[in-house]
Amino acid sequence: MITPIRRTQDHMSHDLFLPAETVELRRVARESVARHLAPVAREIGTREESVDSFPWEAFRGLASDGLFAVPFGSEHGAGLEYPMLGTCTVAEEIAYESSSMAGVYDGQCILVPSTLRFANPQLQDRLIPDLVSGRQAFAFATTEPETSSDLTAERLGTWAEETETGYVVNGRKRWITNSVVAGWVSILVRAGREGNRAHMLLIDLTSPGVRIGAPDLKMGHRGQITADIVLEDVHVPRENLLGEPGGGMSVALSSLVRGRIGIGAAGVGVAQAALDLAVHRLQTREVFGKPLGAMQHWQFQMAQRATELECARSLYQKAAMLLDSGDATAEPEAAMAKAYGTRLANDLVREAIQIHGALGFARQVGETGESVRLEEMYRDAKILEIFEGANELQQWIVARRLLGRAVTG
Repeated sequence: MITPIRRTQDHMSHDLFLPAETVELRRVARESVARHLAPVAREIGTREESVDSFPWEAFRGLASDGLFAVPFGSEHGAGLEYPMLGTCTVAEEIAYESSSMAGVYDGQCILVPSTLRFANPQLQDRLIPDLVSGRQAFAFATTEPETSSDLTAERLGTWAEETETGYVVNGRKRWITNSVVAGWVSILVRAGREGNRAHMLLIDLTSPGVRIGAPDLKMGHRGQITADIVLEDVHVPRENLLGEPGGGMSVALSSLVRGRIGIGAAGVGVAQAALDLAVHRLQTREVFGKPLGAMQHWQFQMAQRATELECARSLYQKAAMLLDSGDATAEPEAAMAKAYGTRLANDLVREAIQIHGALGFARQVGETGESVRLEEMYRDAKILEIFEGANELQQWIVARRLLGRAVTG
């Protein structure tokens, strides 16, 4: 039993510069999340990962309200003037209820659509309608057992040999979102076993030689089901190349820049939910004959967190609008948005637990059924600082821009 609480965002944050289309999209997304995700979000966040536990109902419900169409132009999707800003706004709204479902959305609606921009028109016409409708899940694969944040062609252990008709791929990818149910994956592979360049390929996961591992059992983000993808002599047609031959790294990195902003937005959604829970508790919990919020320590601490939350939201919005305006790198704002927003999510969830005391630490009170879902949020928040480029990498990106590569390397 979870009591609905007031959103402090509605009276603390003003949409002074936000485009009207984005404000309207946020309204649509919030209503869609309330209808399709909120009723099942706690179940999604607590059940153990399995192939059968993928949240298809919520996934397709969000798609049915047009949320998967947001990143695409009018030919295949919503045709927004600010699609990246819109997609990140939706990610924030989803993360408010379920951080793990925001991770699913990031893969389906940020990472994969970014790679599909480089697909030939026939592939786009064939696949994007299935993505937008939610009929099919898609995956994005760069990470491997021995490489993640340190992504270079030379580090890749998955490789593709060119043939007369396309490519033969061998290797293993790890921690791949949606892989257990996805029909297709955009995958980064080394160009040749000893090559120093990379291809980005689109692979049908029903192809001979593809094997999907058992779902990973994780501390949190249990609705974002991940698993290994193992490839043994998998033939990929030449027309499934995304971008130019040997240009896969630029395709991957452009996608990951977008993903970082999306995860920064997800961090803001988690932080907002934690702040709202904390404020509600400070207003309603009495200690020593007065509200807990009467203690100046918590007044000042929450004022500081509200300020940081406003900064984090502005950072991801600015980074997203930079991409929408044609800045392909969106640096340093993209790195700042990811590191700052996700750290804030962890800080605010931890403080919200402290404010709630034992109730925040508990999954549920056995006698009454009370739950404030902070235990789930605490497990979920940590991964936000790790994936889509660890926060230490984001800090290095900012430092390199600030001090220059001659100093930072």
